Amino acid sequence: MLRIVLLVVWLLLSAWLVIWVGEGLFGVDQRRSILPFAGEDTLGGPIIIGVAWGLLLTFGGMLSGIARRRTPRGDAQIGVGTIVEVTRTGMTVNDVPQYDLFIRVSPSAADDFIGQLRMLVQPTDLATLQVGLPVPVRYSLTDQDTVELADLSDPAVRDAMLQWRIDRGLIDPGQVRARTSGTQVPASVLEVRPTGRRREGQSELALRVLMAPEGAATWEADTTVFVYPQAIPHLQVGAPVWAFYRREDPRTVAVTIEKETAR
Repeated sequence: MLRIVLLVVWLLLSAWLVIWVGEGLFGVDQRRSILPFAGEDTLGGPIIIGVAWGLLLTFGGMLSGIARRRTPRGDAQIGVGTIVEVTRTGMTVNDVPQYDLFIRVSPSAADDFIGQLRMLVQPTDLATLQVGLPVPVRYSLTDQDTVELADLSDPAVRDAMLQWRIDRGLIDPGQVRARTSGTQVPASVLEVRPTGRRREGQSELALRVLMAPEGAATWEADTTVFVYPQAIPHLQVGAPVWAFYRREDPRTVAVTIEKETAR
């Protein structure tokens, strides 16, 4: 409601200024005006109205940036989107810049669409919001203009991210059962070699890992993993990782950098 009132006032002031300028350029009698506060001896009126017009323009833009709706209307669904554009809005709050993220969402039963997300982003977090990166989102097919980031601590969101990787071949088909229903144990990287394959902006690494279940014998296993370039330093020789395996097939493992909390 406040935004509507400010918009109406700003439009009235804009109309006043347009008429005042028009009278100054084309009026025959400069001493008379159809406007209030615009006589020849009242130059303070146009100055005050001009300042008010500028302040409303600035404040209205700030209000629009702060109050922009952040959650989609309608039945929200969980999915994975891909960042296609990141732009600064020019606004900062407590020295934290605000960004507009445009995210392409690919619903399983509908056409792709691009939604917008406006958020404050710490400079240290900007690297996690680069063009091409997948992000978990909540969206509505009836309100495709707006998306919101989904919480990765939600098991349903983690499942959606995992299924996205499986669907795009970022997890070897032979590893899917281990990754989705296997036991998670600590492991260490013994060898690492790039395979030269790339997919969805990620590079494939061939790893030999030492599986180290707590209180049980260790063993070595070979596996592959697709990772973003910035994650490669976390998979160097000696690095601690987490690996999934099934007891009936301990040589087939799927590796993750971070431990996954129990579902």
